[in-house]
Amino acid sequence: MRDETEALPVSRHALYEDALAIAMATLFVAVGIAFYEKAMLVTGGTAGLGLLIHHATGLGFWLVFSLVNLPFYALATWRMGWRFAARTFLAVTLVSLYARWLPDWVGFARLDPVFATILGGGLMGNGLLMLFRHRTALGGINVLAMFLQERLGWRAGYVQLGLDMIILTAAFFVLNPAGIALSILGAVVVNLILAINHRPGRYLGMS
Repeated sequence: MRDETEALPVSRHALYEDALAIAMATLFVAVGIAFYEKAMLVTGGTAGLGLLIHHATGLGFWLVFSLVNLPFYALATWRMGWRFAARTFLAVTLVSLYARWLPDWVGFARLDPVFATILGGGLMGNGLLMLFRHRTALGGINVLAMFLQERLGWRAGYVQLGLDMIILTAAFFVLNPAGIALSILGAVVVNLILAINHRPGRYLGMS
């Protein structure tokens, strides 16, 4: 049976739609990271790498996240074009700024680790989904996952899940067993959101 979406025209996002989506999506991600930072958890991607270094050294996440993403802007430009790279740079910068400002905006008197895992993962997953649908990534692993989906048809969520497992393995040297287990659960939450909702041809908006 012919897919009905094949006959539909592709609708391109306006510039203001991209701007609003990136601003809101990065806030979702930053709030999710704040949950994970407080609960001593990590996630995947360069955000997970930033959290891991933060937990191990005490350096501010916002600073670490900005620095670890620097090498990937060249990859984004080469593989996906300068417009994509510029949006990615903007998204990373916004997440870093939000992460720096959030302690002044909100605090946690009590935070259940399981709740933090699920809600934080859900916020990050939906934030990443919004960014993907506006042709924006949030660091090197997102860039690689989106590139492989566009070129090879591999689902971005599954690609990212495999790479995230490598980062989570490194967390065994920093977190306690409960933190490791919850971090793995959080990675599953994030990547299931992407795998279920971010498929080629399912969403017709483009930037």
